[in-house]
This record gives sequence, structure tokens and C-alpha cells, in this order.
Amino acid sequence: MNGTDHKLRPIWINAHSGQVQIIDQRRLPHEMVICDLDTTDALIHAICDMAVRGAPLIGVTGAYGVYLAAREALDANDPPTAFQQRLERIRAARPTAVNLAWSVDHLRARLPRETVTPRTVAEALRLAGDIAEQEAANCRRIGEHGLHLIKAAAEKKGGGTVNILTHCNAGWLACIAYGTATAPIYVAAEQGIDVHVWVDETRPLNQGARLTAWELARQGIAHTIVTDNAGGHLMQRGLVDMVLVGTDRTTWAGDVANKIGTYLKALAARDNALPFYVALPSSTFDWHLRDGRDIPIEERDPDEVRFVYGRSGNNTIPVLVPPADSPAANPAFDITPARLVTAFITERGVCGATVEGIAGLFPDR
Repeated sequence: MNGTDHKLRPIWINAHSGQVQIIDQRRLPHEMVICDLDTTDALIHAICDMAVRGAPLIGVTGAYGVYLAAREALDANDPPTAFQQRLERIRAARPTAVNLAWSVDHLRARLPRETVTPRTVAEALRLAGDIAEQEAANCRRIGEHGLHLIKAAAEKKGGGTVNILTHCNAGWLACIAYGTATAPIYVAAEQGIDVHVWVDETRPLNQGARLTAWELARQGIAHTIVTDNAGGHLMQRGLVDMVLVGTDRTTWAGDVANKIGTYLKALAARDNALPFYVALPSSTFDWHLRDGRDIPIEERDPDEVRFVYGRSGNNTIPVLVPPADSPAANPAFDITPARLVTAFITERGVCGATVEGIAGLFPDR
């Protein structure tokens, strides 16, 4: 299990250089490449280009960005202004995942505004590390709270295999440890429950086929990669017991923004009377938004749709699929309305996807 070993974490601090280091997720599953992020520009590029991705990890990366921004601001003519300008750029790097703004704002509120000193840098680094550890702990608790849902499904099948359909990557690569949607799967496997995961490939960047499959294989979890459009067919054939996904932003009324294609899985699950669960830490709730239609949807480079990347010999290469002159659109997320969500799995427990259900677990928010 992915616990405290930094080698199995997607981001950490080099103890000797003080650099932020990441697993470059663009290169997985065929290459394990470690990147140094020694400037805010490098960190912003890593977020925008999806070398790091997944809402909780983007949030933690943003927190480490505050540390880098403070370190750089020390040498500026006007350190407080330079620091604030860098924070605004980090905060805007990706618009949909709310964890990024949350983590930057969380640190900014706890650091002095009038000055930037070496003590500011040290405190930013400490606070970023605290967020990383808290997110890891939250994901572990998500796994523990979600366990009983998988256990109940196994008991209903007389101990038979529980088939779980997931979408995109909501594993430890998208978080710090354990993952969100994968956390209950990992805990169930630890408990000896027989689980099998249907892994959506998740076009256009194939985070399921590349990243979720890689994670599950490392953990010895039975899984099968399927095309994005196979989910409804599998449900109709009785080959899915539940759908379990993560989220990049969820409103306080329960609308869910997740990787494009999630909404279609929720519709298919509803038509087949299957539970549709969303796993998330509290940092992924947007406590300022009620209606999912107000969530900004990131439009990414159309070339991500037009090209696919794969292994050829010893090289990973791009391959053009459609006609060269055909235009493409690339909305990165869609909105699943609360009415299609069976329940949320959070670090505080499981609740209904309603204002009352969420408020019951988070009365302090």
C-alpha cells in the first residue's frame, strides 16, 4: 500500500536541494521520470501541462508553489508584491479543480502580508507539508469509510467478486496517497474482499488506461481496461456492481465536476439501478457554489483529441488520428447533477448528495 515512502508519492521535497520533485505523469506507464520544479514558472507549467494532475495533487502542488514563490520573492525589489503576483498566477493555472485556489488561499491567509523573509519561506514549506500529510490521511479515511459499501456488495453476492467501474484516475497519482476512488478498493483488497475494476480508458489523455491500470497492477488488483463507451453495455449485462469515481470540484449542493464522460456513466448507472458513488476529500467541495452550471469548464488544447500517444519500440510517440484539417473541441470536464449521485464518500463518512446530507457531515463549513 502507498503509505509514507516518498518514492511512492507523486510529489515531495528533495531534502538536499529544497527543490520540489514530481513524478512526471505524462511519461507513465512506460517511463518513470522524476522532474525538478525549482521555480514557480516550472511548477505552473507542470500543472498546466498535466505533469501533475488530479484535484488533491493539484492542490498540494499549489501549496508547494507558495513555498517556491516566497523563495523567489526574497530577491525581488518589492518582495510582497512579487510574492502576491506569483500566487495569483499559480492560483489561475487550472480553473476547474477547486483544490488549487483553496490551498493557495489557505497558505496565504497564514503568512505575513507586509513582508517576505526567510522565515516566510520556511513557514510556507511547513504548511505545504502539512497539507500534503492531511490529504494523505483524508484519502486513507475515505478508503475506510467506503469499505462497507464494497463489503455490502460482496455479501450480497455471497462473497463473489465485486465489479467496480471507474473513470479517469482518482488514485494515489491524483492525490498524495491511497487516492479517492481507489482508496476503498485498496482497503477492500487489504481485507481480503475479491474486487475487480473495469478501467475506463478515459479519452482523450487516457488517464485510466495509462495511470489507473498502472496503479492497480502495482497493487495486484484485478482489472480490465475498456473503452469509455463500454460502461453501459457492461452494466446491462450485469457485469458492474457499482460505479466509483473522483471529482475535481463539487458544489455544496452536490453537483459534481469530473473528467469528461463521467456524466454518461452516471446516466447509465441510473438506468441500470446501480449505485454511483463519488469519493472526495472536503478540500474538493466548493463551499461558495451551489449550482454545478456555474463551475468553469476548462477547454484544453484540441491536439489532445487529435493525437494519441503510445509506445513504439523504445519511444513514446504522437499519432494523428483524424484528418489533418478536421477541427476538434476538448472540454476537459462535465457536470453530473446531484440527483444522479447515490452518495459521497469523504474523510468524515458517507452522506447523501443533498444539501442536508453534505451539511450533516460538514456543519462547520
